[in-house]
Amino acid sequence: MIEQLNRVITRHRTTIELVAVMMRIFSFSLVSWLGPKSPFLFVWALNTADAVALSWCAILRKDKAYTLLNVFWVGVGIVGMIRARGF
Repeated sequence: MIEQLNRVITRHRTTIELVAVMMRIFSFSLVSWLGPKSPFLFVWALNTADAVALSWCAILRKDKAYTLLNVFWVGVGIVGMIRARGF
């Protein structure tokens, strides 16, 4: 199952990375535009989803720097979602 998914991701990696980067730009733009009125749970969920996609692509490419960066963002996103929920 994972191998099949890895093959699909590898085949469409460029598109997946482009969409994930656009998601990240959109989520941070939303915070910049709306400030404290931002839907923070949505922003963090979107940011975490793009970080997962970018991490997976970086792992498959064996790119250690981008793997570390995006896995870090997954962690930041999880903390952000927890805080956005009021915990």
